Amino acid sequence: MVIPLTRRRPGTLLAVLLAGQTMASMDGSIVTVALPSIQRDLGADGAALQLVASAYLLTLGLLIVTGARLGDVLGYRRAFLAGLAGFTVASLLCGLAPSVPVLVAARVLQAGAAALMVPQVFSLIQLRFDGTARDRAIALYSMVLALGVALGQFVGGLVIGADLFGLTWRPAFLINVPAGVVLLVAGARALPAAAGVVRRLDLAGVGLLTTAMTALVTPLIFGREHGWRPWAWASLLAGAVLLVVFARVERRIAERGGHPLLDLDVLRPAGVRPALAACFVVMGCYAAFLFALTLHLQGHLGFGPFGAGLAFVPYAVGFAALSLTWTRLPGRVRAALPVVGPALFALAAVVVVAVSGDGWRPEMTVPLLFVAGAGHAAGYGPLIAGVSSVLGPERASALSALNSTGPVLASVGAIAGLGGLYLAAGLAWTTAAIALLLVGGAACAATARAAWHR
Repeated sequence: MVIPLTRRRPGTLLAVLLAGQTMASMDGSIVTVALPSIQRDLGADGAALQLVASAYLLTLGLLIVTGARLGDVLGYRRAFLAGLAGFTVASLLCGLAPSVPVLVAARVLQAGAAALMVPQVFSLIQLRFDGTARDRAIALYSMVLALGVALGQFVGGLVIGADLFGLTWRPAFLINVPAGVVLLVAGARALPAAAGVVRRLDLAGVGLLTTAMTALVTPLIFGREHGWRPWAWASLLAGAVLLVVFARVERRIAERGGHPLLDLDVLRPAGVRPALAACFVVMGCYAAFLFALTLHLQGHLGFGPFGAGLAFVPYAVGFAALSLTWTRLPGRVRAALPVVGPALFALAAVVVVAVSGDGWRPEMTVPLLFVAGAGHAAGYGPLIAGVSSVLGPERASALSALNSTGPVLASVGAIAGLGGLYLAAGLAWTTAAIALLLVGGAACAATARAAWHR
């Protein structure tokens, strides 16, 4: 049931939710810029640095579906605030960590708290907003979800480059502490109180899904670094098999009238599967494009971390511009955006690479990256808003779980696969592969739109 927001200060509510999402998204990438300083300060070797960088995404990918269901058990307000409090404390521990093991443990705690907080953002948007207000809220949500990664690199480079109080990398984590305290105070006032709608957690589902996700995500993160040895492929196969077992167990629980960890009926309405597939493809391609172009800028064109982050500002501006305006466009234009957007993203990315192989030409790359960012926004925001409308608020938790897990898995998988292609074959071949995937995403979006307009 959607609660009218006239008594709930919708602007404050949305600001708190999106600020929490931004913090969690940024901390997946901000550490990348900090790694050289961490290595010098703590004497970390390559394996330890890999754990510092990967522990966050690995833990987030494992626990985010469980975090979404815990919102149903605890209540969305309580789950969000608990996750935010844990994230704030864990950020303090990261910033004060005296050694690499402590830093890795704090990153795991930080990701576990984010896995509890992040799914509640989309759930509360679906439940507390309706109609055009929901579309606008989802547009803003999609903007911070996508741009948080690039913003993390930009802010990380800025903060670490400033060397605040001589603390080198530590302020990259410590900035979350005052922000988290402010959000806790504001969230306690703005978030509507509500009891949980599920009495208990599906522990069998938690165990199965966590094991399956561990088997899938671990080789995606570490497989490339270790040469894709047989254990990586065996782990991927085991993860896929366990996901099938998980799906069958969840359906049996639902058939008996129980409350499965993930309500798979969310995938049954026409158009939902291809729509989600299109959304995840776009998000994965964005992560791979950001990864490959950042390495090209720093490795081949001599950019520093801050300069590489600054180069993506036109992309962020294009994404923000489209995200903030698509709800005001005519209906026919909005319907075409999820199909046209990925195609524009693909075309702009290919041309950016073609004109910047030997040098960066801002007069051409700036408008092209703006178009790529706008195409990305067009391929995600309108489509996920359409899925939300089809499913309705009663399936908020299940959609939130899929919409939180999908981009994480897509990003990790794209960086593992396409990142490996970049290291082996270079930027041109990688961008060509990204473009082909985006065309496939556009086709999935067209299939979804056709199903919804029959």
